[in-house]
Amino acid sequence: MPRFFLGLLLAALSCLLPLGAAETPPNIVILFADDLGINDLGCFGRKDQRTPNLDQLAADGARFTQAYAAASVCSPSRAALMTGQSPARLKITTFLTGRTDRSSHRLLSAPINLHLPAGVPTLAQLLKPKGYVSAAVGKWHLGGKGHQPTDHGFDEYFLGRANPGAESPQGGKGELGQADFAAKFIAQNKAKPFLLYLAFDNPHIPLAAPAKGIAANAQSFHPTYAALVESLDAACGRVLKALDENGLARNTLVVFASDNGGVHISELKESPATYNAPSRAGKGYLYEGGLRTPLIIRYPARLAPGVIAEPVVLGDLVPTICALTGATAPQVLDFQDLSPVLFDRKPLARPLYWHQPHYMNQGGRPGGVIREGDWKLIERYEDGGLELFDLVKDPGEKTDLAGAEPARVAAMRGKLEAWRRSVGAEGMKANPDFDRAAWEACFVKTDATRLAALPTSEAMRPVLAEWRKAMDDATKAGPNALIHLEARDAKVRGAKLKYEEPPQKDTLGFWVNADDTASWTFTAPKAGVYRVTVLQGCGKGNGGSVVALDVAGGSCEFTVEETGHFQRFVPREVGRLTLTAGENTLTVRPVKKAKAAVMDLRRVILERVE
Repeated sequence: MPRFFLGLLLAALSCLLPLGAAETPPNIVILFADDLGINDLGCFGRKDQRTPNLDQLAADGARFTQAYAAASVCSPSRAALMTGQSPARLKITTFLTGRTDRSSHRLLSAPINLHLPAGVPTLAQLLKPKGYVSAAVGKWHLGGKGHQPTDHGFDEYFLGRANPGAESPQGGKGELGQADFAAKFIAQNKAKPFLLYLAFDNPHIPLAAPAKGIAANAQSFHPTYAALVESLDAACGRVLKALDENGLARNTLVVFASDNGGVHISELKESPATYNAPSRAGKGYLYEGGLRTPLIIRYPARLAPGVIAEPVVLGDLVPTICALTGATAPQVLDFQDLSPVLFDRKPLARPLYWHQPHYMNQGGRPGGVIREGDWKLIERYEDGGLELFDLVKDPGEKTDLAGAEPARVAAMRGKLEAWRRSVGAEGMKANPDFDRAAWEACFVKTDATRLAALPTSEAMRPVLAEWRKAMDDATKAGPNALIHLEARDAKVRGAKLKYEEPPQKDTLGFWVNADDTASWTFTAPKAGVYRVTVLQGCGKGNGGSVVALDVAGGSCEFTVEETGHFQRFVPREVGRLTLTAGENTLTVRPVKKAKAAVMDLRRVILERVE
């Protein structure tokens, strides 16, 4: 009897041991869906799609209600999941190889790496010294020949078939065949610790599912998509069954997630695959519908079932798994170990960041994001505009509070800029072959971020037909042109005015002398009349100054408006100027100083209109 009670005591204490202290290292299984939306599983509230296996996984583990992908598209999200580094640091900030530049884009895409950079270890490489055998199954999307999973530490790689045919026994997107390979890998390696990364191609477009499955889901929003999600659930069930049959379930960490949000618009020949309401927008966008993922983690040996509301990012899995297995974490990490959240339900109290300097096939525009507590700030790279949302009171991001919270906006934008500098984030340049009409057809006439789902996906097809046509137009040369003049590049003349370099500033500031001026000498790609927009900030009680912008062909004037804070910058159209093709000089000068300071100025945007 004493031995019996001693055994119970030791078992109880083992549950309280810190990560990495268990005698038997856990197996790691990552089940990764492709474009599955935040609400697409029954356990996350979906009523018209059947997911019994994943619902049970959630009941047996931890279901995260505020989990994020590291990007709103596949490659950067997967890169962070594999390395624990931010996509901005890796310079993989869009899907490989990215959307081509075209005249409907105001900005040119930032340069990217076409594969994981050399010297950046993956999970497989980090776990190998601890005796782990590893397999990657399915979609990789982090580089081609010479940069496949086996080139980055995985012992095995089974691609499977992404589109074997709707009636294929492998599943419409190959999910069943991929799951069967994974089950065999589990059985063959049950005597040693293993890492299984099963990255399904399901439910990514093009959609294909058996006729029987489609008929069984005829009442769903999108019957084919619902059938695919049901088959994805069945594939996950096969993997979970293999763990049970081999006696491995208790000591296996199972992670289920998606690489980004669900596709809520028409793409290729498909009508919208899903909807993400109440979250705004979907894949490719920096709103919650694009970034949120349905994360589930099960680890019966340690983790108590329940719901976790802490904001987390999939990149957090790398330091977490390293801590759990006793592996040495990479020297460069941009995410955090989730042990306090998982085992003690303690918050991490840290800001989260995103950098997406690209246009997306789904309609997403370039921008950056910081989430801090309940607050989320989005910076639009096209014009420098800032949006602020309270995600607790406004989970659908319907009400922009930037004007009501100028100090918060200024502080959060400063932190976002500091983070971008710390990871070496790539910037963007203005498009010299811009076409305003094409841009408006894509991003103004239809606001796809606020698209409301109709009762069926098919009913939305005609609503989005013209928008989709505009988005697919790959014309590169437009009649307009764009020029960005940044504060850091200005030539300053005067006693006080200067460029303030700190990230919370990043502006022409100390404009307290009416005689101080800033100027830029630049090349205009085309002659003509240019619309002038200034990115201007002005603290409360300091508005009213009159400022002129001069070029050789004339000048325009505007009155400075208060923005609530000198570092809360608001884009304002202020007039038009005539430029010659080739070299021009633009000078900004105060005409009348009204209060203690004229303004802060971050950027001047020149857009050719005629």
